[in-house]
Amino acid sequence: MRLSTKGRYAVMAMVDLAATSQGSPVALADIAERQEISLSYLEQLFAKLRKGGLVKSVRGPGGGYLLAHPADATRVSDIILAVDEPIRTTRCANGTPQGCRTNRSRCLTHDLWEELGNQIHMYLSSVTVADVVERRIIGTSGLNLLRPAPAADSTAVAAAE
Repeated sequence: MRLSTKGRYAVMAMVDLAATSQGSPVALADIAERQEISLSYLEQLFAKLRKGGLVKSVRGPGGGYLLAHPADATRVSDIILAVDEPIRTTRCANGTPQGCRTNRSRCLTHDLWEELGNQIHMYLSSVTVADVVERRIIGTSGLNLLRPAPAADSTAVAAAE
C-alpha cells in the first residue's frame, strides 16, 4: 500500500499555499520552486483541485491560486480525493462483495487490510491543512527534535579516562 506522488504532491502544494498566501494569490511557479515539484505536474494537480472546489484561481498580473476555504476547513483526505487518488489497501474493488482471488472469494486477510484503509481515511479526514501548517501533527519522527540530547553517562566517561 502506498500513497502515490500525485496525492503527496497535492498535499504538499496545498500546505505551501496555505502557509504562504496570507490572503494574496500565490503563483504555481513559486510553489513548484519551494517544494521542488515540476511546474507542469503542479498545473495538472491544481486543475483537479480547482475542479474539486479546493482552490480558486486569480488571473492577470499578480495572479495565482488561493485556498477556496479556510485552511482549518480543508481536510487532507479531500485533497487526496480531489486529485483522484483513493488510498487502496486491498486488491479488491471497493464496495463490492467479490474478492480479488481467482475464484472471486476474499483472502483471509481482506478484513484486516480493508479496516486499515478505513483507519487511514479516518485519520486523513481528521487532519486539516491548518494542522499541518501549524505543526500540530507530530509523529515519532518529530520526537527526536523535541527531546534534549541525553547527558553523558559519568561512569562511561570515567571508564574512558
